[in-house]
Amino acid sequence: MSPSTLASAQDSWRSLWSELSQIRHYLEQHIARVHSSDARATNPQENRSSSEPESAIAPSNLEHLCNTFGLSPFERAILLLCVGMELDRTIAALCAEAQGDTQKPYPTFDLALAILPSAHWSALTPTAPLRRWRLIEMGISQTLMLSPLRVDEWILHYLTGTQCGDDRTLHLIQPVSLQPSLVSSHQQLANQLAALWQQGDTTHYPIAQLCGSESGSKQAIAAAACHQLGWQLHTLSALVLPAQMQDLQTLLTLWERTAALQPSVLLVDCDAIAHEFNSREDALTRLMEQIRSPLMIASRDRWPQQQRAFVSLTVESPTRDEQQRLWQQALGPVAASLNGQVEQLASQFRLNASTIQTICTEVIGDVHPPSTVHAAQSESLGQALWQVCRIHTRPQLDDLAQRIEAIATWNDLILPDKECAVLQTIAAHVNQRIRVYEQWGFRSKSSRGLGISALFAGVSGTGKTMSAEVLAHTLQLDLYRIDLSSVVSKYIGETEKNLRRIFDAAEASTVILLFDEADALFGKRSDVKDSHDRYANMEVSYLLQRMESYQGLAILTSNLKDSLDTAFLRRIRFVVKFPFPDIAQRIRIWQKIFPPQTPTHDLDFQKLAKLNVSGGNIRNIALNATFLAASNNEPVQMHHLRDAAYSEYMKLERTLTDTEVKGWVSII
Repeated sequence: MSPSTLASAQDSWRSLWSELSQIRHYLEQHIARVHSSDARATNPQENRSSSEPESAIAPSNLEHLCNTFGLSPFERAILLLCVGMELDRTIAALCAEAQGDTQKPYPTFDLALAILPSAHWSALTPTAPLRRWRLIEMGISQTLMLSPLRVDEWILHYLTGTQCGDDRTLHLIQPVSLQPSLVSSHQQLANQLAALWQQGDTTHYPIAQLCGSESGSKQAIAAAACHQLGWQLHTLSALVLPAQMQDLQTLLTLWERTAALQPSVLLVDCDAIAHEFNSREDALTRLMEQIRSPLMIASRDRWPQQQRAFVSLTVESPTRDEQQRLWQQALGPVAASLNGQVEQLASQFRLNASTIQTICTEVIGDVHPPSTVHAAQSESLGQALWQVCRIHTRPQLDDLAQRIEAIATWNDLILPDKECAVLQTIAAHVNQRIRVYEQWGFRSKSSRGLGISALFAGVSGTGKTMSAEVLAHTLQLDLYRIDLSSVVSKYIGETEKNLRRIFDAAEASTVILLFDEADALFGKRSDVKDSHDRYANMEVSYLLQRMESYQGLAILTSNLKDSLDTAFLRRIRFVVKFPFPDIAQRIRIWQKIFPPQTPTHDLDFQKLAKLNVSGGNIRNIALNATFLAASNNEPVQMHHLRDAAYSEYMKLERTLTDTEVKGWVSII
């Protein structure tokens, strides 16, 4: 506890003790009147001015509470009577004696009306401050008047100057610490927020909405705005909002009570809730309509306009230049030795300040290495930073798409030279996009069409996914596969929402996105015949628009290129057609299909290539044959491959002819 906080707590204690002496006086006065036969005994209702407490300490937390909630002198005295029960052991005995019952060592409304001056019945109602703001709690009794009264625990701690959270909301509402200094673009947003509330109506603050996928940045901006105003930021996940009206009302009352006594702002984090209408959104809507303290909503998308004044701000990731400065600050003197790798990190990944600091600490520790780093060390450090950046950005996409471990290399690809050349050109575009767009000025000419998009067309098993793997391995980027057939929804608007979530998550690291089964969404849909065609075209246009603006590489795969309309194809930068492998290519595939560690014996690749199947089927046959050989504790031989080929052809609903396996082995 800081010296100023300790002094404030001591002042609160002294002030309370001064006030409690008057409460003891009221009790003793009532007891004397009950036991005295002198009819002239003082009545506390007769002369209030002579018994007003004179506090030597002002203003105290008690004064602030009474002024904030508008407590009358009678309500204030009831609250003090309940506080006295907790702080002064003599109060309990006095309460029992005043009520003439040793079984009632506690205050009641009946006792309060009898002993305290300026009594009024309205103080007992549920809408009066004591019960409306839960300043006191009522025990169980057959009648309202005789119910035991107790001060709320959090209120007691507040009145004594002790700072603590309310145990009823601690598991839901968490305080947020001030983040390190913000980048300039985020500081501007924090200033806007502070100005919004500084000039707003304090009885009905406008709701501030922070939109975008940068959860950490939104929270940091909110904390900075609150710090400017001298307020404390707390966060509440929309996932734990009570769905029941009564529970929500209780939470709201407890929060507003806290915010009124200790100026605070509530930030409701909606990033994790689904966008479809549900009970959580119902609860959030009610919260927004009823709350009177400052409220912020953090969400990916803009929330529908409410009856309350509503201000929306879009939070973008730090710009490339801002990220570069963050990297340089976090890396310290070693940044100068990384030979342009800092610029590559800032260009490839979209990270906030706290994530960048975490990554640097993880890789190089709290103490920076010497400012002079050898070339080999520089390369190693740059690679380590790159790999850790990939790991930190994965969680955003791992729940939305399938991550494919990219281990295939150019040597594993068996494609005609023309197709290989196009793939290498795609890799060059991804590698050089920062130089061309940023340093050579193409982005300043137009921001449209800067995304790198490709269509891989060909029947199943011809190498489309492997080619995406090769690109990911070459570029040292993660590869995520999205099955478009599962993304497309029959409900209007849902497909766009699904795609938006994927692209928003992918922007953090500009991974390679592989959209499989594009035929499920595209097809020949340029002719609008009914509403379904119109909405299908909208979905396709949305996907192509996001691909065109996506900072990384987005790939579509299709079994049949001709099924895609030419109007759509014009918006895709690269088209690679994967041909069915001819016999020469199948020979090369068979020669490379077995790992060096696999034991083989007397395999004839010329004969194996007569199987008229794609590379994917060849891999299946080789793998199944290897399992057969391993089960028999034998090296892989032609008869294992023949049996595996029969199984694969059955799966394909084709017949393996004698011509294809003629001369492989003796027919037994």
